[in-house]
Amino acid sequence: MVRKVLLSLLVSAAAFAEPSAADIKIGFVNVGRLLEKAPQAEAAKKELEKEFSGRDKKLVAEQKEIKSLEERLAKGGEITKEQERDLMNRKREAKRAQDEFREDFNLRRNEELAQLQKEIFEAIQSLAKEENFDLLLTDGVVYAAESIDVTDKVEKKLVASYRPSGKK
Repeated sequence: MVRKVLLSLLVSAAAFAEPSAADIKIGFVNVGRLLEKAPQAEAAKKELEKEFSGRDKKLVAEQKEIKSLEERLAKGGEITKEQERDLMNRKREAKRAQDEFREDFNLRRNEELAQLQKEIFEAIQSLAKEENFDLLLTDGVVYAAESIDVTDKVEKKLVASYRPSGKK
């Protein structure tokens, strides 16, 4: 008797669970593609180039100058202690400037990336609420059918919210 009651409860539960599972709305967002294609990403790249191009050109010019000086000293034969010390100091200073440049650039790039990720996250949440998604997946998905891929919709939201020069 107890078995029949449990079996009927399980059958009833399965019958009621079936329709609710069909009503779940699931989507997928390719965040990597958005990080590359969003207008905010392109603007961030251009901003970083503009911000760091002057320093980069100076560093490249200094490296060329050091190389040229090394070649001249190597061809000249004898190198005085003062010339050698000057060359070593310039190399050391150039390396320090290069390391500082790399640190500054990475810091700024990470700031821009964090801002872009925040905007993407907000666009995904906005789309999920507007279109009544129960679940939107991003990273770690092995396969997602095109029918549930909403990356293009999120990209359109990012394009619509894009304001050049960081104006919102």
